[in-house]
Amino acid sequence: MTEHTLARPAPGLSPSDAARRVALVRMKRLAVGLLLVMAVVFAVSFALQERYPSLQYVRAAAEGGMVGALADWFAVTALFRYPLGLRIPHTNIIASRKDEIGASLGEFVETNFLSESVVRGKLESMEPARRLGTWLSSSENAGRLTDEVAVAGTGLLELLSDEAIKDLIESVAREHLVQADWAPPIGRIGERLLASGQQHAVVDLLLERAEGWLLAHPEAFGRAVSQRLPSWMPGFVDKLVDDKAHREVLAFFAAVRADAGHPLRDAIDRYLVGLVGDLQHDPVMITRVETLKLELLDSARLREFAGETWEAVKVSLVESLGDPASALRAGIRSTVIEVGGRLLSDGALGARIDRWLADSASYLVRSYRHEIAGVITETVERWDATETSEKIELQVGKDLQFIRINGTVVGALAGLAIFAAAQAAVSLI
Repeated sequence: MTEHTLARPAPGLSPSDAARRVALVRMKRLAVGLLLVMAVVFAVSFALQERYPSLQYVRAAAEGGMVGALADWFAVTALFRYPLGLRIPHTNIIASRKDEIGASLGEFVETNFLSESVVRGKLESMEPARRLGTWLSSSENAGRLTDEVAVAGTGLLELLSDEAIKDLIESVAREHLVQADWAPPIGRIGERLLASGQQHAVVDLLLERAEGWLLAHPEAFGRAVSQRLPSWMPGFVDKLVDDKAHREVLAFFAAVRADAGHPLRDAIDRYLVGLVGDLQHDPVMITRVETLKLELLDSARLREFAGETWEAVKVSLVESLGDPASALRAGIRSTVIEVGGRLLSDGALGARIDRWLADSASYLVRSYRHEIAGVITETVERWDATETSEKIELQVGKDLQFIRINGTVVGALAGLAIFAAAQAAVSLI
């Protein structure tokens, strides 16, 4: 690739690479321009040195400058391409030895950077738990992280297959609701509740609600009683019976509520004890419960339950994640800040996290360092040789042009010094 082709814009260059290309072309033109200046000075001084002997020193300096410029041009050019297209041995070095360079680079990184001691030491000096805690404790950072979690969560919900989730819910429900027996677990739970006296609060609640309903609806209770009396009975008798029954029932409920040892309470306790025992040990009761379960959870109903459950959960999550003021996002933000504060305040927790991270990184480096470094080698091997040379030249080519410029200047000084020394030696003989 000549300097002219390098000057042409190349597609796909990043802005930084484009700037490097411009700087490289500028430096190449400067180096070539200096060589041309040396050539012009050499030609003029060579032509006039017989008339003006002092120009011999100028000619010697220009001659040395041209030799230095050409030698360094050849050396720099030989790194990236064949000089003048001539396939001279040991030129076009980067393209010819691209794979070896990649292997050497991978080995260098593996040996010097993917060292367990280096990685562990770096992680320990960084104190990642403290830094993470500081970052998470900031309300602004917590809000940014919450926004990212909301976006990621919404995207994940959109990617999930509704049918697959419904199948999962149905399978879980079938495994834990349909296949498992209901009666024995219900019986064991009821037995523990009875042992702790929890049924008394339920009985009190039912009595309170029943008494409240009777007080609020005496007419409905009266009609229920009157319908059971003979039709030939006079109306005023119905009224008396209704009032009497209403008062007696209210008095009965009040007595039961007031007396913890009332016979009704004992009867309820005995019934419940027998019921929980039958649920655990009576095959007939267990079969009845299982039959009822299957009627409640047949396949169609279970599938409908799974679909409705997932649709409700999905809609709720999408709405909550999309609303910056939702309770869900507020909870995520507060949790993030709380975790950050915990990492800062709990030194033992931070030390455990730092140690875990160091151990994990050490294990990864120890087990997979060769594979990690192999990524560099394999990546370089996949690169096109010409493109690789161009990329490397863009990175270091500007500095290498200074070698050409310095070679021109040093060559000129060396040529002048050699010629002056030779002239001094001749004058002494």
